[in-house]
Amino acid sequence: MLHVNRENLKSSHQLIWFVIDFLMLGLLIVNLSFIIWDSIYNFVAVQNLLKDYAPALQSAYHPIHERFIFYDLIFVAIFLSEFVLRWGYSIRAKVYDRWYFYPFIHWYDLVGCIPVGSLRFLRILRVISIIYRLHQYKIIDFTNTRLFRFVNFYYEAFMEELSDRIVLKVLSGVQEEVRRGSPLFERIQQDILYPRREMLSDWISERVAVAAKEGYVPNRGALRAYLENRVDQALKQNLELSRLKYLPVVGPTIQDTLENAVGDIVANVIHQILEDLASTSNHAFIEDIVNVFLPEPGQQQEEAENEALINLILEVIDAIKDQVRVKHWRENLP
Repeated sequence: MLHVNRENLKSSHQLIWFVIDFLMLGLLIVNLSFIIWDSIYNFVAVQNLLKDYAPALQSAYHPIHERFIFYDLIFVAIFLSEFVLRWGYSIRAKVYDRWYFYPFIHWYDLVGCIPVGSLRFLRILRVISIIYRLHQYKIIDFTNTRLFRFVNFYYEAFMEELSDRIVLKVLSGVQEEVRRGSPLFERIQQDILYPRREMLSDWISERVAVAAKEGYVPNRGALRAYLENRVDQALKQNLELSRLKYLPVVGPTIQDTLENAVGDIVANVIHQILEDLASTSNHAFIEDIVNVFLPEPGQQQEEAENEALINLILEVIDAIKDQVRVKHWRENLP
């Protein structure tokens, strides 16, 4: 059911306009019902049917039907009076930049007042505009109605299908341009990525530092123990090193010393690398990597590198197209 917010209605400073809106809404519904009924009554078969089964109704309404234009003009006069009143208010309140903008913006109000059969039904647009205005000011709320949910669901489904087809068409065109060797790839690289090379270096450096700091520092002890254990196992499987234990007296000592030394060296090297990545000192290293992928304009890249980057772009676009093809509206089917 349609919900009316009485609190917003009472607190509004434009209560008189909301009263006029409700009044005009009621008159429009009555007028449109009158137009529809008279259009049905206009058929001779309907008139004959009423004569046979409801002669009193037919005899009472037939004079009104004969003077339909007169009664419709009464409604038109009311609608035009309300239109002129709102136009004057918009001029006084300077709602629009020019005084003559109002009739152009609300053209459907004027056209709907023309007493011609096909144009009369444009008064439905006035009904929609009033309901929308009342909803916008939170005087009424029709979003919880079944009709609104039904129409909104299929509207969203239609818009999603339409937008998906457009996006897929555009992405397919981009892929075709890249495959044909158009300057798009070089423009992306030289005009978009290269000018932002420093920003990319800073961003990647920051992300690498955060990842190293959050992933390594809390697990430093566990990682060191794991590395030492793996190094010990590798050294024990080494035949040359295992022969040292056969040396008289000092063999086992030398073997243990080498195992501990190699384990410490590997753990310290890994520890230093991750420490460097977790600090701001990794910026120069990251910048060198970015410079390799984004050379200065004019520097020629290997054909294999270009082919690999083109394939990478195509795969990324394919992944985007796969995601676009997902129909989210089907998940909410009633």
